[in-house]
Amino acid sequence: MTMASLNLLPHSAPAVSHCVSSSSSSLVRSFVACKVQFFPTKGNLRTYQRKRFQRRRRRSLVVESALDEVSVVDPPPPPPPPPSFDQIASLKLNLLSAISGLNRGLAANEDDLRKADEAAKELEAVVGPVDLAADLDKLQGRWKLIYSSAFSSRTLGGSRPGPPIRRLLPITLGQVFQRIDIVSKDFDNIVELQLGVPWPLPPLEVTATLAHKFELIGFSKIKITFEKTTVKTSGNLSQLPPLEIPRIPDALRPRSNTGSGEFEVTYLDADARITRGDRGELRVFVIA
Repeated sequence: MTMASLNLLPHSAPAVSHCVSSSSSSLVRSFVACKVQFFPTKGNLRTYQRKRFQRRRRRSLVVESALDEVSVVDPPPPPPPPPSFDQIASLKLNLLSAISGLNRGLAANEDDLRKADEAAKELEAVVGPVDLAADLDKLQGRWKLIYSSAFSSRTLGGSRPGPPIRRLLPITLGQVFQRIDIVSKDFDNIVELQLGVPWPLPPLEVTATLAHKFELIGFSKIKITFEKTTVKTSGNLSQLPPLEIPRIPDALRPRSNTGSGEFEVTYLDADARITRGDRGELRVFVIA
């Protein structure tokens, strides 16, 4: 009787709300039928497995799509440690050694120029860029020029037009200074000169002051604008009043001498400064 009931079951498994029988035989048949109906038949099993696979596949595609949209960015490398005081001091000493004995660049040859430039670049690379907005107060004061790569051209103007030294004119270059006032924006180039005069008179010592105004351009660049030149005698003729040389009108000024210039401060501390001019001139200063 049980087998007959199993054979009469349909291929699909209908839902059964309850299974109750008043007799024991009916109870057995109903219990067996209920137990069988809770398991899918062969046809329904394939459908059930296929749908379950499709649901899992859809979930997998969603997860893969989400992972594909996430871009993995490597963290930036840690910044290099700041240079030590000893390292900076060693590089400064190396630069001073490279330019010593060159008479501020007047006696430099091509090999001397290369060594000085390499020593300056090593110091600039280790310390990093200069921020004049934060270190403007370090510019204040009187600075002494101890090296200029442009002086190897043997002219007072360096790479710019200037009178020759000990060629056509009996001029001896003395000390060169820069006087910077960050409040008034004054930027003066001060040059000490000896001018030859007929014998038996002694050489004429003069100090020429080329007055400029300066302004900051960006983080480390400075623009200077020429205003006037003042010449003052020294030595035995120091009692003479200063002489102001008239400024050449802009219409008569050569294109190569516009009265302004730009340079970049590539190294700056309390007692040393390195600059690079708009024509590739390397200059080294120390506080006077």
